[in-house]
Amino acid sequence: MTKSIITALACMALVSGTHAQQSGLLRVKADEIMAEMQPTMYGIFFEDINFAADGGLYAELVKNRSFEFTDPMMGWSQPATDRHSLNKNSGSASVLKPTREHNPRFCRITVHDDEKYHLVNEGFRGMGIKKGETYRLSFSAALKEGNITGVRFQLTDTTGQVLASTSVSPDSTGWKTYTSQLVAGKTVPKAQLKISFTGRGTLDMDMVSLFPANTWKNRANGLRKDLVQLLYDLKPGFLRFPGGCIVEGRTLEQRYQWKKTVGPTEQRELLINRWNTEFAHRPTPDYYQSFGLGFFEYFQLAEDLGAEPLPILNCGMACQFNTGELVPMDELDPYIQDALDLIEFANGTADSHWGKLRHDMGHPEPFAMKYIGVGNEQWGPEYIKRYKAFEKAIKEKYPEMTIVSGSGPFAEGEHFEYGTDELRKLRAEIVDEHYYKPPAWFRDNAGRYDSYDRNGPRIFAGEYAAQSVAIASPENRNNWECALSEAAFITGLERNADIVHLTSYAPLMAHVEGWQWTPDLIWFDNLRSYATPNYYVQQLFSLNKGTHVIPATLGGKALTGQDELYATASLDRNTDDIILKIVNTSGRQRQQEVLFEGGNVQSEGSVTILQNDDLQAENTLNTANVTPVEKEIEVRNNKVNIALAPYSFSVVRVGRK
Repeated sequence: MTKSIITALACMALVSGTHAQQSGLLRVKADEIMAEMQPTMYGIFFEDINFAADGGLYAELVKNRSFEFTDPMMGWSQPATDRHSLNKNSGSASVLKPTREHNPRFCRITVHDDEKYHLVNEGFRGMGIKKGETYRLSFSAALKEGNITGVRFQLTDTTGQVLASTSVSPDSTGWKTYTSQLVAGKTVPKAQLKISFTGRGTLDMDMVSLFPANTWKNRANGLRKDLVQLLYDLKPGFLRFPGGCIVEGRTLEQRYQWKKTVGPTEQRELLINRWNTEFAHRPTPDYYQSFGLGFFEYFQLAEDLGAEPLPILNCGMACQFNTGELVPMDELDPYIQDALDLIEFANGTADSHWGKLRHDMGHPEPFAMKYIGVGNEQWGPEYIKRYKAFEKAIKEKYPEMTIVSGSGPFAEGEHFEYGTDELRKLRAEIVDEHYYKPPAWFRDNAGRYDSYDRNGPRIFAGEYAAQSVAIASPENRNNWECALSEAAFITGLERNADIVHLTSYAPLMAHVEGWQWTPDLIWFDNLRSYATPNYYVQQLFSLNKGTHVIPATLGGKALTGQDELYATASLDRNTDDIILKIVNTSGRQRQQEVLFEGGNVQSEGSVTILQNDDLQAENTLNTANVTPVEKEIEVRNNKVNIALAPYSFSVVRVGRK
């Protein structure tokens, strides 16, 4: 029997369920508002880890396109035509670094024998090429000497078969940008770009770039369409960017500086990615940040997704898990000014300095940014001192801006307690809490916020994910037990929406051959992508959040794990639907009677179920073992009987009359 048939049979048991264990009456009170649900309740957190930007969301296919890596020829090779050894007399490539402020290096190519010499770029674990698709080529070049009359670009597979080809005739002794297109004749997951020459002489080349024409919204040099679509389908309330520990850097010199990520892409200063050798189990020395996906593109993406932009800035502290470098307090002003300038970039008028840059980049209207984060996972007195300085400056100039602070990397302990106590004293607006814990922790902590101080800061559950083995273990899996446990935990986040205003899973994306950290919400290779069970949990909560939290009680109490059941309910005043989310973490099927109180409801509704009998079940590029299934249900006298399958997450929607 196939998995889909098993799932279908489980759905058919929704109304009958004659052999299911009977639970008590679950009361959902539509006329009793507990809290307003924030539009930002469910969002996404993007960090350039796991090749999520270059090699992932940012659709550039050429690795080290501007020869700026520490090893300037990394990603490039000069293979021999006879497959034995390169004839050194046929040609050579060397990287020069003249005195240029931005993008200083370029490649000088000398061709002695144009029948034998060529260059090859390997891409990011290869280049994903699709049959019939158009690819936009661009490069800068300057003729130095000789008679090189043509530059030929070919996409080839691993056997050397040509998939697409185009030629360009350089005609300038000064730097000039050339463009062309290639149309692929075959689908290949690991193609490469081969460059060869007609004629002999010396040619300088830089910014060798290749993008699919079919990007998100068909923007030139834009984002990978399938990955953005997965983000769009989450209907996120916010986009937090650019991290994460990437904000901090191992050292302050290697921190993320937003001003270096805006303006013309060829002038953006490349930086080594702090995750390149962070973990001995997954070294990736070829992991860099080109910043083709920079702060302008992040804001634009947030706008495309209908999400509030939430940028996080360095607060003058490098990652405390690495060097922990500190900027002295009397030298903190440039960091604070970066925050003020970012607000001007996002929201300023076109006649302001940074607002004009946004205007010139193609977005005359402000991005209407409302949130800004100070620091990522910093802890201790030094963070509190710096947070206070940022808060004072930001509020003096932009009192309407909401500032997000952080309680450190842990969900409990000395650092957490110190940070939350100090931020409470400072009347911080929103405190970011992170938890990477075993699945059982998420089930056991569904009531974490039930007892939080209602007069204290609002909460941002900014990074969380159940770890099937241990935090940062390369053996962690995106299995159904982790996703189901997260669903149980999220019922507690939603039930406490009066103080929990933002939530996001982390990390967001991972390349199947280029990851450093697992688990992750979305996985992809060079051609395909897939959603994990965790993704579908996030999506079901996001698409069914409603506008107001209402009580869902069994025996007069909220379901926070009693008999392995968890639940939360909401009212959607836009559609006038009552929404019940209920999680059964036990291995038993049970019949649950639900009574909708506070007015009559429609006689029909729907239920969407995420379920698998195997807690170790995962989705892959080739299989979808855990996906939502929806069916109609019948409601009689404001009651419905729901058969809760073992290990299931169910979302019930019923309209009010």
